[in-house]
Amino acid sequence: MQETIIILDFGSQYTQLIARRVRELNVYCEIHPYNKIPEITSWVKGVILSGSPYSVRDKEAPIPDLSKIKGKIPLLGVCYGAQFMAQHDGGEVKPSHTREYGRANLGYIDRQCLLMKGLSDNSQVWMSHGDTILKLPETFKVITSTSDVEVAGFRIEGEETYGIQFHPEVYHSEEGTKLLKNFLVDVCGCSQDWTPDSFIDTTVKELKEKLGNDKVVLGLSGGVDSSVAAMLLHRAIGKNLYCIFVDNGLLRKYEFEEVLHSYKDMGLNVKGVDATDRFLEALEGIVNPEEKRKAIGRTFIEVFDHEAHLIEDVKWLAQGTIYPDVIESVSVNGPSATIKSHHNVGGLPDFMKLKVVEPLNSLFKDEVRRIGRAMNMPENIIGRHPFPGPGLGIRVIGEVTRERLRILQDVDHIYISTMKEMGLYDEVWQAFAVLLPVQSVGVMGDERTYENVVALRAVGSTDGMTADWSKLPFDFLARVSSDIINKVKGVNRVVYDISSKPPATIEWE
Repeated sequence: MQETIIILDFGSQYTQLIARRVRELNVYCEIHPYNKIPEITSWVKGVILSGSPYSVRDKEAPIPDLSKIKGKIPLLGVCYGAQFMAQHDGGEVKPSHTREYGRANLGYIDRQCLLMKGLSDNSQVWMSHGDTILKLPETFKVITSTSDVEVAGFRIEGEETYGIQFHPEVYHSEEGTKLLKNFLVDVCGCSQDWTPDSFIDTTVKELKEKLGNDKVVLGLSGGVDSSVAAMLLHRAIGKNLYCIFVDNGLLRKYEFEEVLHSYKDMGLNVKGVDATDRFLEALEGIVNPEEKRKAIGRTFIEVFDHEAHLIEDVKWLAQGTIYPDVIESVSVNGPSATIKSHHNVGGLPDFMKLKVVEPLNSLFKDEVRRIGRAMNMPENIIGRHPFPGPGLGIRVIGEVTRERLRILQDVDHIYISTMKEMGLYDEVWQAFAVLLPVQSVGVMGDERTYENVVALRAVGSTDGMTADWSKLPFDFLARVSSDIINKVKGVNRVVYDISSKPPATIEWE
């Protein structure tokens, strides 16, 4: 078993960020809803209580049962978590008299407290709360204060229990990582042994035990998640892994051939299936993006099902599901409102009757990449920008035709290859082109044109939950625009998308 930190989620937007920070310190952690606390085994070294959009004074405020945790193993409450413990034990939490959002500095620091060990005078932290702790219970002691907040942090005498009213997980808390390390190592006694290599060794061993000599089928997409899942399974069961890479005709230019070649070089048992005609027939006449997604997903299932049935005695379906998908399905308030159907096909029909294996379902996207690099997988797969399951089908706005796909593939190829050539590809989270259902007037030579408009998109992000548009150099944009208009027949105008998420999404459809 693996040393584990449990994070109890009260619905905070920062909960996943706490988990990422803990894992960056090579300590394994899991997020669980506050009302679904897992069994506290000897492998659980400590618990962190997240923040929350609720006030502890609200009637519907989340109330966890900490009877098996508090005073028994180390506990750290962050923001709401700290306020809950203070109020629950008889303290007083009231609305803040002064604005407590944004940067603040720690004035008083208890140097004898393990949690605060090594923090600098005036260390900058990030506050984000509408309530504040005005009075502490008798056994609670202040360990740090700011000029506006007397109880910026506390500990409970006789327990390894701590609370802080700031967020150590965010970038603006300059020594937040040091505080978290103090909690994980000095308070909880974690050994910091959860590394990519240890994950690979443990996972491969578990897969061998679970799968034995059974056959496993996996649908490859060319993306990071399915590719890393394939390599872990390949290490565990070798040729008993049957990979199917479907060309839906909606991939980038030359992508099917290049990625298939990479897979074979990696030693994977992979079959490439060209189903372009079938997908384009399924998309004929469809304009609505949700209908496009469903048509693409349905066709993929049909193609995959046919190919899987050609393999005898398959027992398992492997999927590249990652941790954020798992968290979403068991979140505090249930799955969030659907903005659009998930890009990935969420499984196969019941009649396939396969057991499911998901070797990456405990990892975040950046961790998946680290695992891939530790297995020496090619960078053209590991460093690949996120690419939606429906591919260019949702980047051709309006009806998808062969000609419109050809235009977008040519535009996208110029954009991405120039980005790589100028060293910009790895500087952004995701970049792509969109073909708009708009035509505009232009002049080429002495002739008037009436042709297509394409939009270029590039964003910076850490996990895709929020994103800001990338400030690409003007000389790069000028060169790409000129090349697209001069070399791609059917395009006479290029625009650059400067929308952030929120309020826009990263993809256009």
